[in-house]
Amino acid sequence: MDNRLAWAQAACTRVMRPVVRLALAMGLKHPHLEELLRDLLLDEGRRLWRAQGVKAPNVSQLSVSTGLNRKAITARVREPNDTLPGTEVSIAAKTFTLWLQIAEDNPDLRRLPVAGAAHPQSFEKLARRASRGNLHHRTILDELVRLDMAVEEGGYAELKAEAFVPAEDLRSMLAFLGDNSRDHLFAAVANILGQRPAMLERSVYANGLNLQDCEAIHALVRERWGTLHHELTREMTRAVDSAGDAASGRIRIGIYTYYEDTRPEAGARESKS
Repeated sequence: MDNRLAWAQAACTRVMRPVVRLALAMGLKHPHLEELLRDLLLDEGRRLWRAQGVKAPNVSQLSVSTGLNRKAITARVREPNDTLPGTEVSIAAKTFTLWLQIAEDNPDLRRLPVAGAAHPQSFEKLARRASRGNLHHRTILDELVRLDMAVEEGGYAELKAEAFVPAEDLRSMLAFLGDNSRDHLFAAVANILGQRPAMLERSVYANGLNLQDCEAIHALVRERWGTLHHELTREMTRAVDSAGDAASGRIRIGIYTYYEDTRPEAGARESKS
């Protein structure tokens, strides 16, 4: 049992290090992280008890499962407020992804008339399909232009980016970081806990490379991901279009590459720059 706790603690340390790095870079301090961890412990503690058939676990039960004292549990007077948008419901992202998909099949469709019934394809028609008519195409286009994903000129809209990476919007970037990292870790945690059939969660690692080779491999991954992304988007679009209103499944598929110079003096140079 002691080994299990030590192993789990070491794994959590590795997982949380980049989170702490982000927190400090964004100005969060120990009190913020302490409150965040307490709230997460309580949420997950309740989930554990509900999974065992206890609909409303009491303070004592939560204290046992989380290690929090009764005062800390009762001090939580309201549910935490998530101020980031959910990336799953981003109509701009859905419209951009659909636009990129049709442009892969026909590059001429990277440039579309904003509106017009006479055109076989227009941004208006594209946005109506992506949003299922729930949001005006003008609002969606303005958002894509604001995020530097598209440009508009002379009654036409044109794709400007190759992936939905809203670098001009910190709030959206943090939302994608949170959602993508969360689901990646959920897959890994589910595999460790063995609560369901194993999900795909793999990586390949090498050290002792030149940084130029790391950059070349990174470029190769980007190229291959572009092809796979197109295939996955097509299949997901087909699945969503054919699903009924009662369909409740969700899926997120991602890929990542990380490389760095591991020499101690390289880190020192970075910190001084």
